[in-house]
Formats: sequence, C-alpha cells, structure tokens
Amino acid sequence: MRIGMGYDVHRLVLDRPLILGGVKIKHPLGLLGHSDADVLIHAIMDALLGALALGDIGKHFPDTEKAYENIDSLLLLKKVGDLVNEKNYIINNIDATIIAQEPKLAPYIEAMVENIEQTLNLAKHCVSVKATTEEGLGFTGGQLGIAANAVVSVVKGELTK
Repeated sequence: MRIGMGYDVHRLVLDRPLILGGVKIKHPLGLLGHSDADVLIHAIMDALLGALALGDIGKHFPDTEKAYENIDSLLLLKKVGDLVNEKNYIINNIDATIIAQEPKLAPYIEAMVENIEQTLNLAKHCVSVKATTEEGLGFTGGQLGIAANAVVSVVKGELTK
C-alpha cells in the first residue's frame, strides 16, 4: 500500500464560477486559476500523483499550456486515474477536506463524492469529502480563498471492474 497527500488553494474573485468537486456552486465569488481552479479535485490529483511518486499536477498539466486553460478539472482527474491504473495500482480510498468560510457546502457534498467516484470508476464508499471553516481565521476565514487537503491510499493490483 502507498499513501499520498495533496493540498491546493486558490484565491476567491468576482466574475469566476465557484466549482468544487466538479459541482458548480451558487456563490458571488469563484476561484481564480488557469483551469477551473477546483481546489478539491486538484488536491486529490496531487495526492494520487504523490502516492506513486509521479510529481504534482503542475508537472503533468502546466499552467503555461493553453490546452488546460479553463479546463474542467474532472477531465484532468480522469487522466490521473488512468495513470494510476497504467502503473497497476488501484485506488483504495480518498479522504478530502475543503476549507471555506462560505458558502455552506453540505448540500453539495454528495454530488461531489459521486463525481469523483464516477470519474475514477470507484465503488461507493471509497470517497469521503468533508467541509470545514477556520472560524473566521486566516485567508479562508477572511473569505480571501478556499483550500482543500486530500489523503489517498493505493494498492498494487489489476483493476477488476
């Protein structure tokens, strides 16, 4: 078994959609980034790449590439999942936390989990997504940005689905 940890953060700005876990969330601010700036998916991708010692998302999907501008991060997650499979590993589980003062994310969590499970072709209950605030502290508490952490475990073996 191998373990990987990922972290991502993006600044909140006007005139950008807020997308987390592939879900468009109604909010006056969105995340600034070269892609859709989905911090949850980015943290998961970094965790998966880290578990296999394959670098980070910047190495695989550089923000200097026009092809990745405004791209749906779920498409990138699919590519990372394919890479995990090519290396003969199976994703055992994903545990992720979104850190945001607002908006309240509980109504969107189930859809985020389903997006991740479907994109990576995972069985139910392999993905956990949680959300928390920093009680008004720091850049997330001050609503300057949103962050996400993810931990994954992968095991050697052929995908049997």
